[in-house]
Amino acid sequence: MEERKTIYLCLAHMSEDGMEQKYIKEAFDTNWVVPMGPNVNAFEQNLADFANGNADGSKLDRKVVCLSAGTAAVHLALLACGVGRGDEVIVQSFTFCASSHPIIYLGATPVFVDSEPETWNMDPELLEKAIIDRKEKTGKYPKAIVPVALYGMPYQIDRIMEIANKYGIPVMEDAAEGMGSRFNGQVLGTFGKFGVLSFNGNKMITTSGGGALICHNAEDANTVMWYATQARDAYPYYEHTAIGYNYRMSNVCAGIGRGQMTVLDAHIAHHKHVQELYKELLKDVKGITLHEQPADPRYDSNFWLCAATIDPAVRIKGQENAYKEVIKTAVGGATGVIRTVDSPITDCQPNENVEALRVFMLRKKVECRPVWKPMHKQPVYAEAPAYINGVSEEIFKEGVCLPAGPMVTDDDVRYIVDCIKEAIISDN
Repeated sequence: MEERKTIYLCLAHMSEDGMEQKYIKEAFDTNWVVPMGPNVNAFEQNLADFANGNADGSKLDRKVVCLSAGTAAVHLALLACGVGRGDEVIVQSFTFCASSHPIIYLGATPVFVDSEPETWNMDPELLEKAIIDRKEKTGKYPKAIVPVALYGMPYQIDRIMEIANKYGIPVMEDAAEGMGSRFNGQVLGTFGKFGVLSFNGNKMITTSGGGALICHNAEDANTVMWYATQARDAYPYYEHTAIGYNYRMSNVCAGIGRGQMTVLDAHIAHHKHVQELYKELLKDVKGITLHEQPADPRYDSNFWLCAATIDPAVRIKGQENAYKEVIKTAVGGATGVIRTVDSPITDCQPNENVEALRVFMLRKKVECRPVWKPMHKQPVYAEAPAYINGVSEEIFKEGVCLPAGPMVTDDDVRYIVDCIKEAIISDN
């Protein structure tokens, strides 16, 4: 009997007709393997065409700059918003660290805002409360607002933009997980001043690494491009009037991206299909609640990852051994580049049944992960201001991410759900 392969959360998937290899070969054939180049230019245009196409057939006019990582895109967007030393930036707490770390790079302070329970994204009411309170405490408004499309789910962008415009604060949408997600037919990342995309190996499409910044206009795009290429001024020698960065995308990586654009729509459709299959198969599993988008038809998530919550009362096989041993490897394939710890326990962690399910599924060769730990509970941000309602902490204790990538088949989903059922200790 053939040994079962591990089902990962979201593996990269290349186009069936090898378009990625075609564009990579062009880069090698022309000896254009450095940052920038024809593939970069073409990939930027592909991304702009996608971002500018509204569901109703109307067109926007956003510009796109390809960069070395989504984190680089966050960094440069904040810089272009005028963020500097001593400033504050409001950022969603329930997210990956790449949304907030670049704020620190610039010498500014993140102000964390908790989530609302329906989308799990930034709570508009708390956002406005934070804006008013920071103005009272510091005498000035935050320099930017960073909502995040958690697991691809659209945020309440209509309310967020309304509040941001009311106080004159630019919005930088972190749509790293939300490529292809839409709100009212418009692609996420095109509403604010900037929109961040990621092409990490586990995203909707990949360039092996890499990211992009959607810019509102050509002037902003040129500014970002200037900073991304070491901020060089127009002299016959190297002259610098500002600190720049080496953040431009490789022509080779962009070749992968060009090929991936040919399967983007299929990837989005597949993720949505997997979500629907989980919904059908989990509907009668007591205590497991799939995270779904609001009934409001304006919400159109790509369902980058499918997430669920586990009722604290659900008992999982092996639960009595949860958190008994120090983990030797890191989540996310970071083995070998982690720092060892002395204790398996922190003051904010998933429930024991969530951890027990993760371990059980790993033994079944299924990768499941906890949801993101809120940034306001991270030790590195212990002193940062935070406006909290308890929503993200509660979801973190109960949440789990399930495989959803283009390599996940219908049979895989059925197997995953069968394993979840097997893991649950029945009271009968």
